[in-house]
Amino acid sequence: MKVTIGQYYPVESVIHKIDPRMKILLLIIFIAGVFFSNNFLGYIVSALFLGVSIKLSKVPFIFIFRGLRGFLFIILFTVVINMFFIDSGKVLFEFYFFKLTSDGVWFSVQMICRLGFLTAASSLLTFTTSPIQLTHAIERILKPFSRIGVPAHDIAMMMTIAIRFIPTLLEEVEKIRKAQMARGADFDVKGIKNKAKAFIPLLVPLFVSAFRRADDLAMAMEARCYRGDVNRTTMYKLKLEKLDYFVLLFGFLFLAFIFFTIDKR
Repeated sequence: MKVTIGQYYPVESVIHKIDPRMKILLLIIFIAGVFFSNNFLGYIVSALFLGVSIKLSKVPFIFIFRGLRGFLFIILFTVVINMFFIDSGKVLFEFYFFKLTSDGVWFSVQMICRLGFLTAASSLLTFTTSPIQLTHAIERILKPFSRIGVPAHDIAMMMTIAIRFIPTLLEEVEKIRKAQMARGADFDVKGIKNKAKAFIPLLVPLFVSAFRRADDLAMAMEARCYRGDVNRTTMYKLKLEKLDYFVLLFGFLFLAFIFFTIDKR
């Protein structure tokens, strides 16, 4: 299984050169625009905005689509819930207590767009931002809240480590699954109860491996005299350039367009 979520794709591109703080802000702006949008025009513009960003980043589109596969079950589950449990609108199909309506179909389409765009945009952020840059950006964003006791550096470090270990844990799942299948484990059983039992040999070794990796990481950081934010400096200072202000303006124009095209009905 090829895992792409949480990985950094090193290449020279316009998106890679953008300040990581600005990329996080643009991600928030894009997500807000997608979730406020309620018509086809808004979703088309959002798709174009995301497509142009991926093209400029020089990250292969196939990498973004691979990242969506891990969330396919959540997306499909949400679609089914909206499709068959929203009974408002024109009835298109009815079978016993299941009722498919026009509103249910439209809400399902919206959820596909929203969750798909959210996942793709988040993957693009990690593809174009190294873990170190991401840590510095989150820390700088949260720095003003440190005056009221918010541990900005610790939160930034934990978030970055969590993102960084997503592909590692997913690869570990695949290794454990293949090892258990070689020992005769069957993961293709039917029924929810049987599937839950079948995944026990997979989850137990995964938790053991995750705790072992966490312990090794903690020991390595302690051996290197890591003390959090105590007198900590950085080699490269984050500084906003003209490109950052330009993309921020472009992001606000995108958000303004979404608000002006919202269906008020």
